[in-house]
Amino acid sequence: MIPVEHAHLKIAAATHPGMQGKPNEDRYSVSAYRLTSDDRTPSVLAILADGIGGHRGGEVAAALAVANINQYVAENSSTHPIQILKQALTHANQIILNHSRRDPSLNGMGTTCVCAWVVGDQLYAASVGDSRLYLQRGVKIIRLTTDHTWIQEALAQGTLTPDQTAGHPNAHIIRRFLGSQNALNPDTRLRLSPAESDDQAEANQGLRLLTGDRLVLCTDGLTDLVKDAEILDVLRINRFDLSPTYLVNLANQRGGHDNITVITMEVPQPAHITRPIRLSPQPGITPAQKARPSIVSWLRVMLLLVAIILMGLLLVYTFIH
Repeated sequence: MIPVEHAHLKIAAATHPGMQGKPNEDRYSVSAYRLTSDDRTPSVLAILADGIGGHRGGEVAAALAVANINQYVAENSSTHPIQILKQALTHANQIILNHSRRDPSLNGMGTTCVCAWVVGDQLYAASVGDSRLYLQRGVKIIRLTTDHTWIQEALAQGTLTPDQTAGHPNAHIIRRFLGSQNALNPDTRLRLSPAESDDQAEANQGLRLLTGDRLVLCTDGLTDLVKDAEILDVLRINRFDLSPTYLVNLANQRGGHDNITVITMEVPQPAHITRPIRLSPQPGITPAQKARPSIVSWLRVMLLLVAIILMGLLLVYTFIH
């Protein structure tokens, strides 16, 4: 793909280390491309990684993930986007694992990762861990990704209810992450409804985005403290470019116990709708000339009134004499 300066989507982002004095181990990038020199289809790739592993390992893993996934996708054909995303995450997993093996101080480092790749008006996504991707469409917000956590597995198996998850000691056990020694299985389900099967969710890849749709990528520093409905409220009430900052601030007001990062992308109105309408003067007629007819009209009215008055006076004079 060929990098371009301007994205075809509106983009805003905010990140903050939180209120607990931790270093910020979140890393992200948003890159704009066109597919080839012959195919000018626009493309935007957003990547968000939340490092884990303590010390400096988390931030190193997250930075490696973002840089290598971005490079891999940019250098490969976009003919099969979902396969490219899977390969890119697998590639980054091996790089992070090799890095940690070479440096004992980075042993055990890893990172969650969520990627949203919009090609034209079609969405492709992949994730590992508990960083999420949402779709806001009108008055609804849909969590497209599935958390790969102990809690999510317990909920799916029915061993926990949603009311039992708050403050659970296993809340932050991650089942899939980049840097794992186990075979990586990037999740490519886009779940538009909780009732969908895995196959149906997989088939949603290439989802067509509509004008006004917003995508939200965020780390668990937000979603641990701000509910989905509250995310929707902030998106609907506030200016698009300020929404990520408002969401970060809301999480910080509630304790900000972790790093918080939010990326938003919006499908804008078509240019022919948003472009202001300008009325050009008719050829050969200046603004001063356009004003003259109104002046002439007033003069005609005044002359008519004078004539009526004179005729009235003449009638009175004739009647008296």
